[in-house]
Amino acid sequence: MNNWLPLLATLFIQAMVAMALLTLPVMAPVAAKDLGVSPAMVGFYVSITYAGAMFASLTSGTTVSRFGPIRVSQLGLLLCAVGLCLCASPWLPLIALGALFIGLGYGPITPASSQILARTTPPDQMALVFSIKQTGVPVGSMMAGAIVPSLMLAIHWQWTLVMVAIACVLSALMAQPLRHDLDDLRQANLPFQMGTLTGPIRMVLGHRALATMAACSFMFSMVQMSLTTYLVTYLHDDLAYGMVSAGLLLSVTQMGGIGGRILWGLVADKWLGAQKALALLAALMACSSLATALLLPVLPIWGIWMVLIVFGASAIGWNGVYLSEVARQAPEGKASVATGGTLTFTFLGVVIGPPIFGALSTAFGSYRAGFLALVVTSSLCAWVLFRLRHGESQRPSRQS
Repeated sequence: MNNWLPLLATLFIQAMVAMALLTLPVMAPVAAKDLGVSPAMVGFYVSITYAGAMFASLTSGTTVSRFGPIRVSQLGLLLCAVGLCLCASPWLPLIALGALFIGLGYGPITPASSQILARTTPPDQMALVFSIKQTGVPVGSMMAGAIVPSLMLAIHWQWTLVMVAIACVLSALMAQPLRHDLDDLRQANLPFQMGTLTGPIRMVLGHRALATMAACSFMFSMVQMSLTTYLVTYLHDDLAYGMVSAGLLLSVTQMGGIGGRILWGLVADKWLGAQKALALLAALMACSSLATALLLPVLPIWGIWMVLIVFGASAIGWNGVYLSEVARQAPEGKASVATGGTLTFTFLGVVIGPPIFGALSTAFGSYRAGFLALVVTSSLCAWVLFRLRHGESQRPSRQS
């Protein structure tokens, strides 16, 4: 199999599940009005989604080993499709169930792709390849921001959810030819045990470098998901942007994330290493959060573009460096287990972050309060990373 094909396949699947997850948040102002709830309630949708993703990531080590990474990715896409259809319901409990299904589909995708790429990528290209693969998240988010608002205005928000669900089903079918080469090491008789749920967490907490990455991802994910969940609503409600214009600015932010993921992968591989690169990213997140909180409608559009591109490059650009370091530090053959364990902490930050952001925004009457809170979170993470001893989460040598 060509070396580029696993990367292309995992990138495409990652983009589709990211689009599925963010379709409803992009439509939040319109959908919330029809449902008779506050747009800030989208934070609870995100929390339910990532609670499901957290559970799925914990079991991903066993499921990927038993069924194969491609089959698990196909099942994830189908679960996302079911969840999107449930979210098209006007009944809030069904929407909550749909969010859970989307999370269960989203959770195993990254561990599955890490298993594929850890097996097919040369050690000296890990950060770059994982960063390119992780551009699937902002690519999918950019697709949601660029396509969903216009599609919603044309066919209503509920039918838009169904259309994205159909795209997920088609993506699962397209992945079928890859099973022969990429699912060849699956262990069909591997049993599922209760220790499967706690084993990945024990691995992470017992490994200093993995624990460091998990702690960083907890705080970074709070910033990333608060940004992508509430940016459209912030621009619409606080800065009086139209839905299509606000969606396009979300796409601009995701474009910054795409460029950032590739750039930071190169920086980590060739110059700074993972620890220093992540510390610099945390500092940029703090500055960008502050700048976003201070945006005004009278500012020129190019100024808003600059702020959001930098915000996207940092708050959405960290994942590839983090995931490559996790895969590099994991015991041999355990990349999916280590990734699932660290993603538990990543998803915990997502579960906690958006509801806190929404609650603060509601309490102070402006989404600016939420972005100011992100300044504190990012600054704390930057301080912790800069104070770490050099090499505490150091990349192992190529020989190791």
